[in-house]
Amino acid sequence: MSENNTRHHRPRGGHGPMGGMRGMRGGFEKPKDFKGTFSKLLDYLRPYRLKLLIVMLFAVGSTVFTIVGPKILGKATTKIYEGLISQITGTGRGIDFQSILNTILLLLGLYIVSAIFSYIQGFIVTGVSQKVSYNLRKEISEKINRLPLKYFDSVSHGDVLSRVTNDVDTVSQTLNQSLSQIITSVTTLVGVLIMMLSISWKMTIAAILILPVSMLLVTNIIKKSQKYFKEQQKALGKVNGHIEEIYGGHNIMKAFNAEEEAVSQFKKINEELYDSAWKAQFLSGMMMPIMNFIGNLGYVAVSILGGWYASRGVIEVGDILSFIQYMRSFTHPISQVAQISNVIQSTVAAAERVFNFLEEKEEVKETNTPVKLEEVEGRVTFENVQFGYNEDKIIIKNFSADIKPGQKVAIVGPTGAGKTTIVKLIMRFYELNGGRILIDGHDIKEFTREDLRDNFGMVLQDTWLFSGTIMENIRYGRLDASDKEVIEATKSAHVHRFIKTLPDGYNMMINEEANNISQGQKQLLTIARAILSDPKILILDEATSSVDTRTEILIQKAMENLMHGRTSFIIAHRLSTIKDADLILVMKDGDIVEQGTHKELLNKNGFYAELYNSQFAS
Repeated sequence: MSENNTRHHRPRGGHGPMGGMRGMRGGFEKPKDFKGTFSKLLDYLRPYRLKLLIVMLFAVGSTVFTIVGPKILGKATTKIYEGLISQITGTGRGIDFQSILNTILLLLGLYIVSAIFSYIQGFIVTGVSQKVSYNLRKEISEKINRLPLKYFDSVSHGDVLSRVTNDVDTVSQTLNQSLSQIITSVTTLVGVLIMMLSISWKMTIAAILILPVSMLLVTNIIKKSQKYFKEQQKALGKVNGHIEEIYGGHNIMKAFNAEEEAVSQFKKINEELYDSAWKAQFLSGMMMPIMNFIGNLGYVAVSILGGWYASRGVIEVGDILSFIQYMRSFTHPISQVAQISNVIQSTVAAAERVFNFLEEKEEVKETNTPVKLEEVEGRVTFENVQFGYNEDKIIIKNFSADIKPGQKVAIVGPTGAGKTTIVKLIMRFYELNGGRILIDGHDIKEFTREDLRDNFGMVLQDTWLFSGTIMENIRYGRLDASDKEVIEATKSAHVHRFIKTLPDGYNMMINEEANNISQGQKQLLTIARAILSDPKILILDEATSSVDTRTEILIQKAMENLMHGRTSFIIAHRLSTIKDADLILVMKDGDIVEQGTHKELLNKNGFYAELYNSQFAS
């Protein structure tokens, strides 16, 4: 089942041509500590060092067999040439077809072995890269549960999601594609250079002299195209953001007849994208033709020089063919290494973000001797509680209260007063700056977080449902509950009759946005889920402001059933609904400014009385 939360993904940009050359994209992120992060990445690869050694051996073997091929093929060409000359001059037997057949079979064998080696290295590298990705995702998943809630107050969910998906994927793809590519490219470069020198050192110098020219041109093109790639990424982000915003609020846009404005705005952004994208793609697309042109000049030079040497008997005719093939093989790994260097920078930057996340400060460690209560009564005591989201700014100062089992506590105050802060402190989402909170006489720090939170049930104003059946959503309150227990919970929540009217009843699927049932029905389902979990202490965010009167009555009845015999903390918005509360905590600017019963607080004629009277002023 997937959560019904709106997920905001970072826009993804397009790549340049030439097979997705990631290194050529403008504005790739560079790591702040390349050496340190690379060292940590190697630590994750250390358990697989034997496999990686095998990969290196197979990569070298595969490359060597491929490199030797053109030389052997050149020898076969020489034999054909010599056989033809001998036939023409009548000085020999002609072409030795048996020898050529043996050469072809040898080449075929070499290429088959090379292909097998490549397959084996690819199989091992894929396994290693996916295992590293698996371990990173596993550690991130476990880390998320150990991070304090304070961390998520300052970091967006999209950023955390990006580290789990985009950053880990970047590391995985680089390990999978670039690891063996680096070995192959370096081996090919060295091997081809040796083979070229073995044919003719003069022709090798002539071939190498052309490379700086092509590299200079390519570097200039990359510098110019990077600017446009950056603009393209920026414009693409605007386009994605605009589309997400417009389609997310499609009904509102239509209701205000803003179609023309939306289209006009999109057209403007789209033109920006078009302008930067075609320049970026055109400039990057020029590289292959330029490299091919310069390469062809090199082939012309080598062919003329080779023909001259062959006519003088310095080299064989087949060597010219071999040398030209080696020239093709020589330029390719150079461009690959240039691309990989940028990809590695981007990958280490992604790995750095992952490692930074894994090194974030965790929650205070749990006690080694936790308390395990057989039966929880539900007594909650606050003793001189002090708390501030920042240590230098304490907002709750020396708050004390003793809530007896089964009592109803209302927390009231204007929007942003900090009503949910008390709830977060009870459930130990945040650590206190001073004082204690006790459950049945035991400090909440004496419990494990799991045992502590197991005693609480929550019904929030923002309903939280999964993509799945209604039965699965309610059973989330207690996973081992039987169907009969689930149905009993729905009856107590006054939602059973509604469920029975649905086409598939309890097996009806709630879609991803949970928009195929009403807000009130969602609320009743979450109440049923809380009833099923049978908690001793309840936290309720009064959520009847956006429903009709009849549904509001049902929700109130369901909540009364839920609160019966349980200690309840109610975050109240309508003060008329909490007149019978045993204790009312009045909050203002994060602090508790008043506490008492409804009658006591009205008699004080303080802030609560002001709030209460303002709701009925009209």
